[in-house]
Amino acid sequence: ASVPRRSRRRKSIAIAYETGQGDGAEQGTSEPQRSYWEPRDWQQQLERIREMRRNRDAPVDDMGVQKCYDSSAPPQVMRYQVLLSLMLSSQTKDQVTSAAMLRLRQYGLTVDRILQMDDATLGQIIYPVGFWRNKVKYIKQTTAILKQKYGGDIPRTVEELVQLPGVGPKMAHLAMNIAWDSVSGIAVDTHVHRITNRLKWVKKETRYPEQTRVALEEWLPRDLWREINWLLVGFGQQTCLPVNPRCSECLNQDICPAATRR
Repeated sequence: ASVPRRSRRRKSIAIAYETGQGDGAEQGTSEPQRSYWEPRDWQQQLERIREMRRNRDAPVDDMGVQKCYDSSAPPQVMRYQVLLSLMLSSQTKDQVTSAAMLRLRQYGLTVDRILQMDDATLGQIIYPVGFWRNKVKYIKQTTAILKQKYGGDIPRTVEELVQLPGVGPKMAHLAMNIAWDSVSGIAVDTHVHRITNRLKWVKKETRYPEQTRVALEEWLPRDLWREINWLLVGFGQQTCLPVNPRCSECLNQDICPAATRR
């Protein structure tokens, strides 16, 4: 008689999302599942990137999500604004996201105000962010869920955040970091994904940002998880560009695997 096979449950993803919960205290270790593998020259590369980012003058520094919300607003409103700015930022330059958030804040950016706003008005306000029509739909749907299920606040876990319409893993980890001051994982966007593959900070080349996040969290010390997104996003905006990276201006040109091929 054949033994029935257990279905392949996808619990590993949920567990991966929740690595920040307890910092591994359950296993009695400070950094669970640490691998002995680490990239060659990564510490020197990191220090040089820090030096290149010393002036903090990339678009992400002045107009990134951490600059888009009203810091004087009540905490619940502030957290909602952080989440909305993250939703708007997908496939959109920081300058465009920042301008859209400023316009929204002028209308009074709260859960109730967005629910009262008709779709056409919301679309006019956030245009020209990328995929603005879809984002109108996601914002209205997510805002309604926040009102009904969370009392107007945002969820406190990555697992709940990624269940909201229009919210992906990168946004969720950044929301945990900025809104809740909690490091739940590494926020990997296209810049972090591109640069860490160029530097060979992953054992094998990864195709998607979420694969990159998992690969980085296997070896990168946890105390660097908060910094790495901000650091590499600005570096990707100024130096390690998607097309025609400025390798001649990069301090890592002698120890970057990608630069040696140019």
